[in-house]
This record gives sequence, C-alpha cells and structure tokens, in this order.
Amino acid sequence: MTILDDRALLLLAGHVGIDLIQQGLMLASAESCTGGWLGQAITSKRGSSAWYERGFITYSVVSKQEMLGVSAATLKQYGTVSEQTAQEMAAGAISHSRAQVAVAITGIAGPDGGTAEKPVGMVCFAWAKKDGLALSATRHFSGDREAVRRQAVAAALQGVLDLLRESAPILA
Repeated sequence: MTILDDRALLLLAGHVGIDLIQQGLMLASAESCTGGWLGQAITSKRGSSAWYERGFITYSVVSKQEMLGVSAATLKQYGTVSEQTAQEMAAGAISHSRAQVAVAITGIAGPDGGTAEKPVGMVCFAWAKKDGLALSATRHFSGDREAVRRQAVAAALQGVLDLLRESAPILA
C-alpha cells in the first residue's frame, strides 16, 4: 500500500459516510492497535454524527472482554491478534450500540510485540452487519508504527465500503 496522507483517509471516510447514509445505516467501531485513529478520521468529516454511532477503544484484553464481550476462550485459543477476536469485537460493537454496521481492528503496530507467528505489522480486521453479513481479513503492513496504524485505518474504511457494497442492491 502506498503512503497515505490524512486527506486520503478523510476521502475514504467520506465515501463510507455517503454509503451509510444512502443505506440508512449507522456505524460503530472497535479499535485496539489504532487507538481511536479510525474514530478520529471518521469524526473529522462534517456531518459524521448522521452515520457514526460510537467507537470503542479496547486496547487491553480486559477491555475487549468487558466492553465488547470477547470471550476468554477465544482470546486463549487464538490470541488478541486474530480474525476470531476481531470478529467478536465487531459483533460486540453491534450488540453494545445502536449501529447496524461495525468494524473492528486488532494488531501489532510495533516496534515491539511481534513474534515469528504474529509479526509486527500484522493486523486483523472484521466487518459485520446486524443482519449477519460479515467479513474478516488479516493484512501485513510495513513501515514504522505510524505507517502500520495509518494503513490499518485505511484498510478498515475500505472494508466498510466493501461490506456495504457487497450487500447493496444491484440496479439494472
């Protein structure tokens, strides 16, 4: 992925907002390694209160459990950085909000904390709709901590667009 500037993130956030408004939906976010950067990008858009319901910053294991209902069994079996944990984070964001769409991010931004199995730059995502449609992915980003986090925010926003467009009616 190329280096993204703030304008690129705001442009992506704007597209997410347009699609959510067109479908009459609200978004909730659950962030770990991005520490609220996704919510900041979203709320930088004027009028985002029409489509952004709330954000959860769940940096610790305990916060993921308490705020989003991520199960101890999932965390023990798969770890905090896993698609399974991201999926439970997204489901928890929907069930603990009034939103119909959620995005979750959990990963290792660095510079420390990586392992051979889960290296620095590994970020897991999940996107979910209240109606049950869900997607998840794991990406490996390069660069320093800021670059990994910035790329994660962009991928999260793009994933929301993909989820919304996956379920959008096809017009003939």
